[in-house]
Amino acid sequence: MAANEWINGYLEAILGVNEEDTPVPPLHEKGDFSPARYFVDEVVAGTDETALHKTWMRATATRNVQQRSGRMENLCWRIWHLYRAKKKLKWDATQRLAKHRLDNEQCQREIAGDMSEDFSEAENIGEIFVANDSDSGAFKRVESRPDMSAGGDAHKDRRLYIVMISLHGLVRGENMELGRDSDTGGQVKYVVEFARALAHHPEVYRVDLLTRQICAPDVDFTYGDPTEMLTDGSFSEGDGDEVGQSGGAYIIRIPCGPREKYLRKELLWPYIHEFVDGALNHILNISKALGDEINDGQSVWPYVIHGHYADAGNIASVLSGALNVPMVLTGHSLGRNKLEQLLKQGRQSEEDINATYKIMRRIEGEELSLDSAELVITSTRQEIDQQWGLYAGFNVNRERILRLRAKQGVDCYGRYMPTMAVIAPGMDFSNVIVPDVGDMIEDVEGVAYVGQDGTTVTPATKPDPPILDEILHFFKNPAKPMILALARADPKKNIPTLVKAFGESKPLRKLANLTLIMGNRDDIDEMPSANANVLMTILKLIDKYNLYGEVAYPKHHKQSEVPDIYRLAAKTKGVFINPALVEPFGLTLIEAAAHGLPMVATQNGGPVDIHQALNNGLLVDPHDSNAIAAALYKLVSDRNLWSECRRNGLKNIHRYSWPEHCKIYLSKVALCRKRHPHWQSDDLLDGDEESQSFNDSLQDIHDISLRLSIDGEKSGRASLNGPVDIEKRLQEDSDGRETELTERIKRLLEKMKGHGHEGHENVEQHITQHTRPERTMSSSSKATVLRRRKSLYVICIDTYNKDGQPKSDLASIIREILKSVKGEGSGRTCGFILSTALSAEETVSFLSQNGIKLLEFDAFVCSSGSELFYPVSGNDSGKGADLLSPDMDYETHIHYRWGEDGLRKTMNKFIHSLSDSGRRIALNEESSGTSHCLKYAVKDASNVPTVEEFKQRLRGRGYRCHVIYCRNKSKLHIVPLHASRAQALRYLFVRWRVDVASMTLFVGETGDTDHEELIPGLHRTVILKDAVKEGSEGLLHSSQTYNKDDVLPDDSPNIVTTDVGCRAENIMAALKKLVTA
Repeated sequence: MAANEWINGYLEAILGVNEEDTPVPPLHEKGDFSPARYFVDEVVAGTDETALHKTWMRATATRNVQQRSGRMENLCWRIWHLYRAKKKLKWDATQRLAKHRLDNEQCQREIAGDMSEDFSEAENIGEIFVANDSDSGAFKRVESRPDMSAGGDAHKDRRLYIVMISLHGLVRGENMELGRDSDTGGQVKYVVEFARALAHHPEVYRVDLLTRQICAPDVDFTYGDPTEMLTDGSFSEGDGDEVGQSGGAYIIRIPCGPREKYLRKELLWPYIHEFVDGALNHILNISKALGDEINDGQSVWPYVIHGHYADAGNIASVLSGALNVPMVLTGHSLGRNKLEQLLKQGRQSEEDINATYKIMRRIEGEELSLDSAELVITSTRQEIDQQWGLYAGFNVNRERILRLRAKQGVDCYGRYMPTMAVIAPGMDFSNVIVPDVGDMIEDVEGVAYVGQDGTTVTPATKPDPPILDEILHFFKNPAKPMILALARADPKKNIPTLVKAFGESKPLRKLANLTLIMGNRDDIDEMPSANANVLMTILKLIDKYNLYGEVAYPKHHKQSEVPDIYRLAAKTKGVFINPALVEPFGLTLIEAAAHGLPMVATQNGGPVDIHQALNNGLLVDPHDSNAIAAALYKLVSDRNLWSECRRNGLKNIHRYSWPEHCKIYLSKVALCRKRHPHWQSDDLLDGDEESQSFNDSLQDIHDISLRLSIDGEKSGRASLNGPVDIEKRLQEDSDGRETELTERIKRLLEKMKGHGHEGHENVEQHITQHTRPERTMSSSSKATVLRRRKSLYVICIDTYNKDGQPKSDLASIIREILKSVKGEGSGRTCGFILSTALSAEETVSFLSQNGIKLLEFDAFVCSSGSELFYPVSGNDSGKGADLLSPDMDYETHIHYRWGEDGLRKTMNKFIHSLSDSGRRIALNEESSGTSHCLKYAVKDASNVPTVEEFKQRLRGRGYRCHVIYCRNKSKLHIVPLHASRAQALRYLFVRWRVDVASMTLFVGETGDTDHEELIPGLHRTVILKDAVKEGSEGLLHSSQTYNKDDVLPDDSPNIVTTDVGCRAENIMAALKKLVTA
């Protein structure tokens, strides 16, 4: 076969497709060359294409020379095209990184120009960069005994409520099924142990770990339990503190998506908002319960909301905005880094990667998380510099500048970037098993293990479990040192390279055995394709190098048996190896070190910091199989080096205890800006939900008046038409027959006294004083009206003409909705909200022109969610916006990170820069903008940047906001980060306890660019067919962003579409479908 010139010609063409475009010498000049060896060892293995390998095997097995030649020719062409595609993908990646660098440089110049005049002579920006860059090279790992003086006392003697979110995977406190799939791995173990450890901290009262409830038949029933206690939160002995019935750590499972299905994380994105609404309901209930228990009835708001991974970070971002509390983020692994790694492999295009992993939606979730996060927790410095630095929302140098300015009290013009903190994960040493290796223990001094509750743990010893016998039966010589790898059969874990390194090193094979713990499996054919391909590759390599009797790969193991496996490896004086291509942290390295195992680990990622802290092994290039084999052989063969590495690991392992982790964590969180709903001190809202100010509900007073009159007539007592001795009346009713009425009157009297009406003897006189037509309704007076509503109907129909004015049929649609809802006999139990991009003046004008009364609605969400108004009762003489009363609390609520002046300046620069580059941008700022809404008129919608372009531009410059095209592409609104029409409804939930689940939204098939945020959630959604013919959603996404299908669920029972025609009967039919669903 080597003599076939056409094969040699194709091979030369394939080898010529390389990154450097260097000439390749002819094959006949290379000496000993075998095309078969080249195909198998280089091309097929290098591309990791299972299909190519199968084709090669079939081709070489063909006896007919002509057929074999045809198959080989076809295989050559396939590989040639594959390498050309790989080269193109690498070129695209290079261009993308170059563009990212240019954007960063431009952002740096703009920020330096905007801020340079405010720096003193001692604050030269260049000096800042030099100083910080020099520090980064000598970055120190977080000390095991942190300095708590800076911010550490900010939460002293406080009982904190902390919310953590980890959405995907199978999460439970005991018998965790780690390795069952790619979603149930180290993150699950980390968040469960972290929640449990935090609950034992004396400053923390309760920790809730929120995850998804799963009632699928193919998973254990425990994942369907709504609540699971992790610990009661009792502190270590001697503290003298006791925890109430609500204290401790809990796993709270929130329903979202189809409960009967276990979904991989890539399929959970459409159900994010369902989880948000369910979590919000839980947090409000727990906050009130904790307030009653430990805070004299005042709600205990979450001290922080901590999201883990992109999906939970997205959820935490929305919850943080709804509750106005600080947010913390831990990325664990990042989408942009994964995208770059997959593109470098060259097996998939960006479109294929996005279709498989929903990678663009994940990246957007991470960007949204950066927008809201005050603090980002990372495991390593590398994660900050090389991974988070790929995102528009973070830049190391810009973050340093802004942090320095904020520290010195210099204006940042509304710019913000989150603080990054390196905190290594902790470990629970209570399950550590001391290696039984004779003299190994004697030379280690000062080894102290600390449990999750802060107490010193004496590691236990116990007999060998069955898993050890199962491993040992693989080996011909079980006494040899064991090389242990513990990882899923995942491509990024790089296990095939480890097997290849072991198989090709004869000295290493003579000296050691190899054990691969690759999760649990029953049938390879039932595994996910990527995992099955990795496992098949490993089995083929074992066969190729004839490693039978030298490699162990058990099918099953329990999580409780993992410490015993570490113990076995240490007992044989073996080595632990993590050969991952990139390892975000490497928790298994910590576990191995705690059991006395030296390590060989990848030089990419977290192991670098672990090695610096423990100094217990060697780092290698994961792509170099020879380097891996050499490092393993060095540790196994050199007993003195092995003992030194083991001793160093055991001596320094205390740095990774959970109590130390929690101390550092709380000290960092204490430096975050303290935020909570600012009306927290308002007794009206934090007390009994039925308690109301005297002005809140005239109807309550009229009801009581009528009741008193009737009772007075029946009993011969005085009615309200004459003087009434209220105190006497209450005393007479103390027999319990009118308990409810009596309590209501008592509350009224207390509020009357609080309003200075102690001297009133006639309740009717007091009623008259507060029912004058000229009375103005304040925002707080809506509490009773909104709370009493059993259901709310929100109209969000975005139908506009080309000029951005509401179409005439919008008024008829509103009337049909009012008619259909009221026609069901809901009466006073239902309310209506109008949510629109129109300003308050335009809304009032439109409704008055079409004869629709403002008092038909309970609230108005205007200017794309940046304003919230309530209608004024009984004042028909006003004009324009005077007929609406603004909710000032809402304005304060959404003001977080709003830099109006700086944002306006940056927008003008952006528009001018695009115009100067030859791209005519038809955007003009309008004077009708409000304090929380910058408005621009769009003259030509075909020549404006998409929402994604604007967001990337503004994020890179430190601005966090919400960009919305609206009113049929005629307007551009820029509003605060936490302002939107969807978030305004959640504000009503938090402010007035109007449950989102009791709301029904009416939307069109399209609308403004925030349209997709309105549809998903626990509320019910009615899509009015043909109500909106043209919208602005075409300006939302570009070709490089996620699809609408990644956001909206296609199987939700809470979403229905009406028949054609927005008539009342069609709307009523849709509402009935929702009720029966």
